[in-house]
Parts: sequence; structure tokens; C-alpha cells
Amino acid sequence: MLKLEFKRAALVAIDLQKGVLGMPIAPHPAAAVVANSTRLAEALARAGGLVVRVHVGFSADGADRLKQEVDQPMAGGPRPPDWMDFVPEVAAWPAAIEIVKRQWGAFHGAELDLQLRRRGLDTIVLTGVATNLGVEQTAREAWQLGYSVVVAEDATSSSLGEAAHRFAIETILPRIARVRSTEAILAALA
Repeated sequence: MLKLEFKRAALVAIDLQKGVLGMPIAPHPAAAVVANSTRLAEALARAGGLVVRVHVGFSADGADRLKQEVDQPMAGGPRPPDWMDFVPEVAAWPAAIEIVKRQWGAFHGAELDLQLRRRGLDTIVLTGVATNLGVEQTAREAWQLGYSVVVAEDATSSSLGEAAHRFAIETILPRIARVRSTEAILAALA
């Protein structure tokens, strides 16, 4: 059974923004990911925990984007003006912290670690898109930094399809996190 000390925990929601959620994702549709993430954010805030909204974005000229040569580069080019905006449900959260990241993970090059440590937090509950990109990378970074990590499986989904989501959930994340349903995490907060 999962146990969480809510006053030492933060919900960290990855890339629940218009541009990312506008892409096809699987296995959980965007509406379900947002709804489950919102339930967790509201419960954690009520319990006295911290809510952190993370979104990815770059400068207008793209000078702060990673540019290494790779076999399958991420889509680049111009983005719509609201690409980085949180979807309305997430924008309405009682969030104390908002983090902008410029790569997959929310720790490197951002102030997430500083904000969590200064508040004495040692556990993060992860939700968001994409399971095998931003969520997994943030979980890896958190684990390496000594945080306890919980991943809400039904509050994550992948832009690379269900197989990529399942591989992360079944193979990688259980080695660095506790993977649970939204219901199990809510029960641990009760």
C-alpha cells in the first residue's frame, strides 16, 4: 500500500500545455490525463502539499533549443503563440510554483530542485505528457537527486504511442519510482 506524507510531497505536472496536448497521445486521451492530474492537484493542495506546473518552451528565435545531431530530431519550427500556455483546467490550478524547462527533464537548467529543497520536500508525484520523454526524464533526474518518485500511470500518456508508454511504465519507471493509479495516490493522500 502506498503511503505519502503530503506535507513533504509535490505534484509535478509535465507539459500539460496547449501545444503538447494538441498532439495525438496514447493510451490515455488528453482529457483523461488532465482530469486525473487535476484531481491530484486539488487533493494535494487541500492536504497542504505543493502543486508545480511545468511547461516546455523556447525563446522566439529558438537559440535556447538543444541542437545536437540526432537520428530522429524533435519537431522544430515556429510554434503558435499559445503553444506554451497551459490548458484552461491546468491554468486554474492552485499552483504555487510554475517552472519553464527547455529540454525533456524539469530539473536540469530549471529551478525545480531549488524550489522543492527549500520547502523541505522529498517526494514528487508525476503526471503529464509524454510518459517516455518529459515524465520519464524528470523521474530519472529526481531519482538521481534523491527524491522519492511516484508516477500516476493514468495521468500520463505518450506522444509516441501506447507501446512507448507501456515500455516506460512497465520497464523503466518501476526501477526508479512507484507506479500507481490516480485512485491509489488519492487514497494515500486521504
